Amino acid sequence: MRGSSSSKSEKTTTATRVALASLSAIVAETSTFPIDLAKTTLQLHHPSTLPINAFRVASDILRRDGPLGLYRGLSPAIFRHLFYTPIRIVGYEHLRTALPPDSTHSVPGKALAGGASGVIAQMDEASFPKGKVVASPADLIKVRMQADSRLVSQGPQPRYRGLYDAFKTIVKAEGLGGLWRGVIPNVQRAFLVNMGELACYDHAKHLIIQNQVCDDNIYAHTLASIMSGLSATTLSCPADVVKTRMMNQNAGKGSEVMYRNSFDCLVKTVRFEGLKALWKGFFPTWARLGPWQFVFWVSYEKFRRIARLSSF
Repeated sequence: MRGSSSSKSEKTTTATRVALASLSAIVAETSTFPIDLAKTTLQLHHPSTLPINAFRVASDILRRDGPLGLYRGLSPAIFRHLFYTPIRIVGYEHLRTALPPDSTHSVPGKALAGGASGVIAQMDEASFPKGKVVASPADLIKVRMQADSRLVSQGPQPRYRGLYDAFKTIVKAEGLGGLWRGVIPNVQRAFLVNMGELACYDHAKHLIIQNQVCDDNIYAHTLASIMSGLSATTLSCPADVVKTRMMNQNAGKGSEVMYRNSFDCLVKTVRFEGLKALWKGFFPTWARLGPWQFVFWVSYEKFRRIARLSSF
């Protein structure tokens, strides 16, 4: 009876963590989405056209579409985080507790747990060869809807009117498998982002509290989230550029495919645009990940305290 009660309590705690992680992710995603839109536009920008920057991208969108234009693609982004974020956050906690006692506070152990949790979240515990990945289709639709802002400024109409129309149009033109275009670089990015984000936040907060810089409060969460955002951006930006370009290209009948796979995209990007092109959009990526990390972790830690759960 006692074992059954303990198991039920553990399931309730896990369900609470999942709900709080989803809620915190929605708050963070909505708060920082315009910066993500600018980042995607910069990553898709070709050097043969006029140079642009994040501020010009934002001002052009505001002038053309108004404030709501800065949130093009928000619905698939939120849909994605309902699955992706709680799995990786709660998954990391479970993996962390499974580490050997010696590696509980080691950076390599946490980095491996962080990367693995990101891959698990992106794969959604499904069979990879069958392509049953939940988060990736939502990410693909988000990228294409964001890229539509760039298309509109050049004359053509947006490819998709909304989340459902995008889903239907992609399946009709590219088949069901088209929804998982760019899944390999997406999984690679998930590993790198979470290795940098979760391991860095966890370790930085531990060091801050251990060295008595401050207590386990909003100041510790803020400092740790800043370090986490910078680490995650540096590690993941090249994979993010490849993922964005792979996801944005159509592969329907008659469509010209620029990149055959993620490696081909990587090689062509470096060959034609230089090595620095892999860090295109670094500033808006970091400018988004920094605030995203801050909003998410401060919200998540606060929600956990309200729910009377232990600190992350």
